[in-house]
Amino acid sequence: MKAAASIQERYDRLLRIALPIVVLALGLLLWEAIVWINKIPPYVLPGPRLILRTLIDDWELLSQSLVVTLATTVEGFLLAAFGGVGLAVLFNQSRLLEYSLYPYAVILQVTPIVAIAPLLLIYLPQPLAVLACAWIVAFFPVLANTTLGLHSVDRNLADLFTLYGASRRQLLWYLKLPSALPYIIGGLRIAGGLSLIGAVVAEIAAGSAGAGSGLAYRIAESGYRLNIPRMFAALLLLSVAGIAIFYALSLLNYLALRRWHESALERGA
Repeated sequence: MKAAASIQERYDRLLRIALPIVVLALGLLLWEAIVWINKIPPYVLPGPRLILRTLIDDWELLSQSLVVTLATTVEGFLLAAFGGVGLAVLFNQSRLLEYSLYPYAVILQVTPIVAIAPLLLIYLPQPLAVLACAWIVAFFPVLANTTLGLHSVDRNLADLFTLYGASRRQLLWYLKLPSALPYIIGGLRIAGGLSLIGAVVAEIAAGSAGAGSGLAYRIAESGYRLNIPRMFAALLLLSVAGIAIFYALSLLNYLALRRWHESALERGA
């Protein structure tokens, strides 16, 4: 029975890896065939082969832009991570502070970043404005999830810590933060992708004003010049960057929770 279950698990794992690859390959073949059969010009819809060739030919320019976008994304993410967790801890320690500031964090979150970016570009230098956009969209998920996690501690365990004379600092460090860790990592996983989105939106806004050097700026620039293959190549790099961020944070989730939390144990970690 165990051997059969092991074989089934390996088969399921192989399917999870192979099926997306097969679907992607079939989609690319169909795309290339449609472009070739209908003789669609490259400035309307380039085929995958042309996009790949453009990516190789323009790699020096696109790779430099990728570095700029990733640097902004990582900086915005780190600011959101430390700021969101730190402020959530302060909220947990002071209800007065939470009631005073949390509504403004909500307002910051629900205001569309597309509307904020042009204003930030007026009042801030372009790199700082792009960084601010990446931080704004990534900050609230970390703050909200961490706040929820710190407030979701088992009351019986909290009463036990109090019974044994634990200080507020000990209660926070040894009970609340470990219990809130799944919530914190969940917020970080959301913030990783959102920080990239914020950086892209700000770069597109900067590109509309004729400034910028990131991948989103290259997309806007390519659109103005009808260089559609380069636009697709830059979009491909953005997608790969987003996937890399997602899997890096998924690895963090696995390493942090694999030994004790049910969400990781259920996957056989």
